[in-house]
Amino acid sequence: MENSNDLFKNNPENSMNLTLEQKKNKQLAEHLFPEELPNIESVFERYPKRELPKDAMVTRIAPSPTGFMHIGGIYMALISERFARQTNGVYYLRIEDTDKKREIEGARKIITESLHKFGLDPDEGENINGVERGIYGPYKQSERKGIYKSFIKHLIEIGRAYPCFCNEEELEVMRKMQEELKVRPGYYGVWAKYRDANEKKVEEMLKQNKPYAVRFKSLGNNTNTFIHNDIIKGPLELPENDLDVVIMKSGGLPTYHLAHAVDDYFMGTTHVLRGDEWVSSIPLHYELFKALDFKCPEYGHIAPINKIDESGGKRKLSKRKDPEANVSFYEENGYPEIAVVEYLMNLANSDFEDWRKSNPDKPLTEFQLSFKRLSTSAGPLFDKIKLHDITKEIIAKMRAEELYKKVLDWSLKYDPEFREILEKDSEYWIKVFSIERGGSKPRKDIAMWSEVKEAFSFFIKEKFIRPDWSNFTSILSPDEIKNIINQYNEVFSFDDLTEKWMEKIKQISAIFGFAPDTKTFKKNRDSYRGHVGEIAQIIRFAITGRIQTPDLYQIMQVLGEPECKKRLALK
Repeated sequence: MENSNDLFKNNPENSMNLTLEQKKNKQLAEHLFPEELPNIESVFERYPKRELPKDAMVTRIAPSPTGFMHIGGIYMALISERFARQTNGVYYLRIEDTDKKREIEGARKIITESLHKFGLDPDEGENINGVERGIYGPYKQSERKGIYKSFIKHLIEIGRAYPCFCNEEELEVMRKMQEELKVRPGYYGVWAKYRDANEKKVEEMLKQNKPYAVRFKSLGNNTNTFIHNDIIKGPLELPENDLDVVIMKSGGLPTYHLAHAVDDYFMGTTHVLRGDEWVSSIPLHYELFKALDFKCPEYGHIAPINKIDESGGKRKLSKRKDPEANVSFYEENGYPEIAVVEYLMNLANSDFEDWRKSNPDKPLTEFQLSFKRLSTSAGPLFDKIKLHDITKEIIAKMRAEELYKKVLDWSLKYDPEFREILEKDSEYWIKVFSIERGGSKPRKDIAMWSEVKEAFSFFIKEKFIRPDWSNFTSILSPDEIKNIINQYNEVFSFDDLTEKWMEKIKQISAIFGFAPDTKTFKKNRDSYRGHVGEIAQIIRFAITGRIQTPDLYQIMQVLGEPECKKRLALK
């Protein structure tokens, strides 16, 4: 920073038409930004207006690389992506990395990988390979510092920004005083210490190399109101902004407020879709856009995903409290990404569920997302049961080969032992996954890949343990159960077709006083001890160690004759 006694002296190069105040502002701006910055006119030339259809939306997802990716970020990205794509517009990724204190190494990669996994790769911005696409970049804010400084300098020149030398201690004292006086907190009015600081005071502080931030000079009046027409929430009556917020931190980087205004304008953003925690910033952002002489984009504020907590209360899905807030939760547990996206689409527009029932085989991209059906106040509730219903539906539709590959890929990272088992005999496991798959009523018992090993563990021959019959409940005595298994062993033939196989079980049922089917049993309950299903259950338990499984005949066919005989042997 320069130490010049001539800081506020007239510059002979200035136009004679400038007022004294304008000249002082210009000299101050030159002093604060002595480096060569992009000329404002050149910035306008560098970023031409987008040539798109009349109603095309240009939307963006603009996360900060400050840690894990929140599922709410994927929810926002999905909504932004859908509106852009269904209007033949543009959906882009901007990394808002101006808060270097909070930035986490590797977080940017987490963002691009998460978007990629959920099928939300941007049209512009950094992709999964770390390569930027698009002519409106750089798409990382840390690489756009020169552009921001040009406009901060311009705001100083026109008297809409000024340096503030307040340190953290001074601001904290001010906050406590406001609290004691029970007045609205913030840097405004009489509390804006450096807003109207005289030139000598500013010059003295600069001479001493005092750190400073640059604040926006608001012209608003907090007692006045205006109407903001939110594209999601509708008309909102809000107070004008009167806060002189920081637009450039002491380190030279802009705050979100200034950076987003510059970026959204020059990147051609037409619709800013963001969380409703930003509603209170609308007055400031309107004033910033007006001061910069930029056309303001349309804002839509989306209610966050909520959760019912242990006490029965409703709260926002939390990074700290809820594992399902982290997108890694879905990968670790093995939820199919497309199922998570379908679930989020259901949260975004409630009529998606009915649309899906009517269009079971259509891609979700054919569904038209609507602003009117986005949650306006309370926010959608995260419901794991509903999520599982959707994932079960989607997994049930998969072919056995696809299911095998998905589980194989998942187990590489999360269950290497199971992967080794799967790889040992791929043909066998594809047959396993083929049981009750396909047809009009496929089995829907798997919600995520982490459940597969346990669900099909009885197919792992080398790890199968003889069932504990003390856990088996039946009206039959242990001796009768043993006798039934012995009789079944005598007539068992691996070559029997389904009908023959079932006929033999019915014959054994008759011997022990059980009806050949449930219908017969219900009509003549006093004549039978039970029905054939209870006899089949004994064989099921002997073969699998379970009382609930997919089709028993198909299980035995996949296990093979030697394995079935081994499990049916009572010794």
